[in-house]
Amino acid sequence: MKLNKKLILIASLLTILLACRTVEDKSIHQKIVKDTERIFDNLVQIRRDLHQHPELAGDEIRTSKIIAKYLADLGLEVKTGIAGNGVIGILKGNRNGKNIAWRADMDAIPSDFPDKVSFKSTNKGVQHGCGHDIHIAIGLGIAEILSKNKESINGTVYFIFQPEEETFVGAKNMVNNNIYQELQIDEIYALHVTALPVGQILARPEEIFAYQKILQIKFDGKFSEKDSKEFHSQIRREVQRLKDTTDPWQISKAFDSVAGIGNPNTLFQDYLFVDEHFSIKKDKNELVLTATIYETNKSRLADILPKIEQVISTSEHKDKFISMSYIQENPTVLNHKALTKQAVNTINHIYGNNTVAPNYGQIPYFNDDFTYFQQKTPGVYFLLGGSNPEKGLVAMNHAPNFAVDEECIKVGVKSFSSLIMERANVE
Repeated sequence: MKLNKKLILIASLLTILLACRTVEDKSIHQKIVKDTERIFDNLVQIRRDLHQHPELAGDEIRTSKIIAKYLADLGLEVKTGIAGNGVIGILKGNRNGKNIAWRADMDAIPSDFPDKVSFKSTNKGVQHGCGHDIHIAIGLGIAEILSKNKESINGTVYFIFQPEEETFVGAKNMVNNNIYQELQIDEIYALHVTALPVGQILARPEEIFAYQKILQIKFDGKFSEKDSKEFHSQIRREVQRLKDTTDPWQISKAFDSVAGIGNPNTLFQDYLFVDEHFSIKKDKNELVLTATIYETNKSRLADILPKIEQVISTSEHKDKFISMSYIQENPTVLNHKALTKQAVNTINHIYGNNTVAPNYGQIPYFNDDFTYFQQKTPGVYFLLGGSNPEKGLVAMNHAPNFAVDEECIKVGVKSFSSLIMERANVE
């Protein structure tokens, strides 16, 4: 009887402690929501300033200074000049815990596309047409939220602001930097704003994008441009792998509600296709054909060149063929399977089911050098919606009239502040 009473007492105490922890958890995330509302207008102003003063890959000098000052004013330890213009802010919690990192890219793109906003670029030929200004604002917002709630954080949070993403060298340079290697990061997270509905977050384990390989085929001078068009049609007909009559090269469909990546039956899964046209260049007595190949299935990558070689060997052009090779093969973003599930469950537990929805497809054309961080550290990359048709805003990256509903900043800051805090506190 006495033993039973002790067990009942222990169980009651545990129940009370768990209840207190649940109330505390809800309370801190409610505070994160309120804090995000409080700083939102300032983050919008920062984003608009960055949008007006975009800097190309390798030239992010003004941008890095703004970031470094902002982080220093929050009381973070700040390291600058990493792999060029990279900046890392370090927030140490009150107790020992995990080392968690958030990465945001900083560079703009060469572009003269129309930009309808009043805060358009003042740097001719340069624009934030990929949304990295949004990424910076979200990264700074997360840093501010967590710094104001430092007492609730275990471990250390690193805010990594990376240069030169568009040229696909910035992440690789950062992870090879001695300062970065000393950090011993346990987990790393990032996002990209894109043409999903504003505030929608998608995630999937493993590949986010299709594998991309730039193919180069050389024929002798007897091979004509007319031959190349016929050969291109034959390559697409005999090598491509598509479901029924799908056309995954129509990138706008990736973000619609029917055929898009949020649909379990999306056309953006299990495909192989070749660019719609060869790029043709005459080089001395050779005709050089170049095209990008997009494949969703890693296990099938090794089959592509042999299939094309087979097409050539049975064609009337086999005697004109000189060589074939890949001239570029960037790795693709690869989300850690278990960590993706944990991260999605964490956010959905806090903010409701389907706050982060499943992503069922792999997007062609786009990629991100965040993959180099993932090669060193388990990481998760999210897609964040920035489009709002009611406002006439379509966040199709690198496209004319690219525009973002800034409300997505608010969603990004609160959701990922909560995620990072929870992950840092995991024992």
